[in-house]
Amino acid sequence: MSKESVATVAKTDTVPDETSAGGVTRRELFQIGNALALPVLYGGLEAKAAPGPLKPGSQIYQSLGVEPVINCRGTFTIIGGSVERPEVRAAMEAASKYYVQMDELADAVGQRLAELTGAEWGMVSAGCAAGMKHVTAACVAGGNPEKLQRIPDLTGLDKTEVVIPRSSRNSYDHAIRNVGVTIVTVDTLDELEKALNPRTAMIYLTAGGPSSSGPLALEAVAKIAKPKNIPILVDAAAEVLTIPSVHLQQGATIVAYSGGKAICGPQCAGLILGRKDILLSAWQASSPHHGPGRDNKVGREETLGMLAAVEAWVTRDHQGEWKTWLSWLDNISNRVSVIESVKTAVREPTGLSNRSPSLVVAWDPAKLHITGEEVAEELARTKPRIAIGAGGGGGGRGGEPDPGTTAITITAWMMQPGEDAIVADRVYSVLSRKRSPRSTEMTRPAANISGRWDVDVEFFSSKSQHALFIEQDGNWIQGSHKGDFSMRDLVGTIEGDQIKLRSIDRRPGNSVIYIFAGTLSGDTISGPIYMGEYLNAKFTAKRYSYPTSRVRIVIPGGPPLAT
Repeated sequence: MSKESVATVAKTDTVPDETSAGGVTRRELFQIGNALALPVLYGGLEAKAAPGPLKPGSQIYQSLGVEPVINCRGTFTIIGGSVERPEVRAAMEAASKYYVQMDELADAVGQRLAELTGAEWGMVSAGCAAGMKHVTAACVAGGNPEKLQRIPDLTGLDKTEVVIPRSSRNSYDHAIRNVGVTIVTVDTLDELEKALNPRTAMIYLTAGGPSSSGPLALEAVAKIAKPKNIPILVDAAAEVLTIPSVHLQQGATIVAYSGGKAICGPQCAGLILGRKDILLSAWQASSPHHGPGRDNKVGREETLGMLAAVEAWVTRDHQGEWKTWLSWLDNISNRVSVIESVKTAVREPTGLSNRSPSLVVAWDPAKLHITGEEVAEELARTKPRIAIGAGGGGGGRGGEPDPGTTAITITAWMMQPGEDAIVADRVYSVLSRKRSPRSTEMTRPAANISGRWDVDVEFFSSKSQHALFIEQDGNWIQGSHKGDFSMRDLVGTIEGDQIKLRSIDRRPGNSVIYIFAGTLSGDTISGPIYMGEYLNAKFTAKRYSYPTSRVRIVIPGGPPLAT
């Protein structure tokens, strides 16, 4: 691939992904609802004024007016990741009572992690993404503090590019871009080979999917990268820990795990394993040292808590844990299966990422008069709050959805003892409630809003000017939304004076979803904008009036004689 081709690919704004019927990819569904499923858009429980001071204990969150969540969703950071194991809490409590020289501690922990995992070295970071940032800085600066201090201004440095297959672009590669590198996105093995050059600092891959099989699998990439001495960083954040690491065995130089997911270590820690020289440079780039990683501080508590989690991992009864999770799902299944049209199926994934059994509860929405998204919304917004997945059915062969079904998904591995009974009762209560068939008729629109609307968007601490170009067909709306940097498709509805619109600003590995919920008043539409994990904004749209003057256009017969 030529240099020009590399640059062209790197600037492409869209990322192919499986798209739902509504035009939203599965990745974007996670970004909309993240932990509490798609309906999180409509707002959470309002945090009431704290009735008194913080009260440690089982009601610590309620003492601040915040209602906790039963996690049947997975290791999502937005609801706390995982619950730290007792060994982890004990190690962190003990570590908090004494002072230690952090470089000495990092050296001792790095050696012990190597002994436990079979890797050449280990490092504890302030989360997986922070570890990725430190490794990138290490590959750029090579342990040279003069270069390190210049980050993110890489002028004059020789290692300034990171190559990433398009299938590995994701929200978390912000950690890599924060170092100031140029991201070169490639689609094929041939493009990857041509993109590698003396400026290439490293190659980044996300574990699983195309990185485990196919043309751009890790082993194929390693065959090209290793002779050129180009490091490969594999992001295995949500994976279970394999000992020895399958990624290092397949040719990765460094592999990064989240400490607060499957390993059940500190939520604010990451586990980085691999080549010692690079990890020593990565430690140099992190706190307590002054430089680009000072803002990602990992304490002595998290450092020893992460080590304790790995120590526990090698002795945990993983098969016994799996059987316990299955028993919880079986209890829930038995409770809800007696409801009309409800079918359940247990999925037992064999991959390494998010490796947990889950229960799919599917039903005919025409009989129960409620959808999976609505069930997820009710469980998320009423006490006791429960985070579940929602979407299409899953009762067919091989876990494929049956036609005409809707479903929720209950993931077991972050549930706590006794919560299965609570979840079973709550799901049964919601699904067994009698409901009247809903009307499919839509309220007649209060007006025709076709045309251009100039929009003032008010974020938390800034304002932007956008524009909506609307085409209305009865209750249905389509058109375009011009944002700060792009023009994208717009879809929506109008019922009476209530207008709902949605657009998606897609970038490589990222999406920002706008859902406008506006009220029409004359030539003005106003209301909130729901942006999922990016929280909310406000908007006011005014109908644009085109000039009324009519001018005949004269087509010139040739070039101008004067300008």
